[in-house]
Amino acid sequence: MPSGPDPGAALALLRSAIQERFLGQERTVELLLAAFFGGGHVLIEGAPGLGKTRLVRTVAALLDLRFGRVQCTPDLLPGDVTGGEVLEEHHGERAFRFVPGPVFCNVLLADEVNRATPRTQAALLEAMEERQVTSNGATYPLPQPFFLAATQNPIELEGTYPLPEAQLDRFLFKLEVPPPDRATLERILELPAQDAEAPLRPLLSAGDVVHVQRAAAGVPLPAGMLGRVAEIVRATHPEHEEAVPPVREHVRYGASPRAGRAALAGGRALALLRGRRHVAPADLRDALYPALRHRILLRYEAQAAGVRPDALVDAILERYPVR
Repeated sequence: MPSGPDPGAALALLRSAIQERFLGQERTVELLLAAFFGGGHVLIEGAPGLGKTRLVRTVAALLDLRFGRVQCTPDLLPGDVTGGEVLEEHHGERAFRFVPGPVFCNVLLADEVNRATPRTQAALLEAMEERQVTSNGATYPLPQPFFLAATQNPIELEGTYPLPEAQLDRFLFKLEVPPPDRATLERILELPAQDAEAPLRPLLSAGDVVHVQRAAAGVPLPAGMLGRVAEIVRATHPEHEEAVPPVREHVRYGASPRAGRAALAGGRALALLRGRRHVAPADLRDALYPALRHRILLRYEAQAAGVRPDALVDAILERYPVR
């Protein structure tokens, strides 16, 4: 492993600096960093005005990473995100040149991603999975590291296009941002406006980020944890013998193997964030909920009845506890 900062100390400083700007959301901050240093992407769901954009901007600034933003709308085209070929003329000769789009950055915010059409949403798949863009037969690698944070508003349905299962599965975690409690809201209201917009001093570089990501990938798992994760993922499928009754009743499709890999990657990163040398049961449990909630597809009747995927994960973990 190349030399670099002590991961535990660096992450403690980073988390503290983020929480000075994003008040009262310690768990959200921790899970976002776990997804980032776990090498994945996040889907962030929350009502407008809760600071989702500020959170992602703050992470990019503190890591000295290039930030890009796409405001998703129904008229947004795939080329508006990825870039495309333009025809140029030099000395009487015409040739096409690729002009990179906003996806060519380290941290991309796709704001209100469910307002983009399925065609435009699909343009992000190659970038998310393969960290590259293909245009006119040529492949262009994205800068490293590359992290996509997509936001969506849970209370608006008109003019939105629900993300297809294939794209949901590309997000390591789905995070849900709750409204602040009264004490936190008072702290937010008393903050001077200039403090919220003050420039940030970077704490890590892009090279440091890659070093920490490699360190997170190397955090060891205790014996038996792989088998338990396999049981839990299988238990999300209603047709399998491991499924618990609520899953058989409410679930249409269960989680893919990618969900198990996401939970393990998130658990490893959480262990590193918490200063542990190995993945503890609490790290894995905390990673399972954001790794599974968007990969458990409910029946229409369950959606109408307000059944939450997290409640199904509760039932699964009662049958298959992580100890």
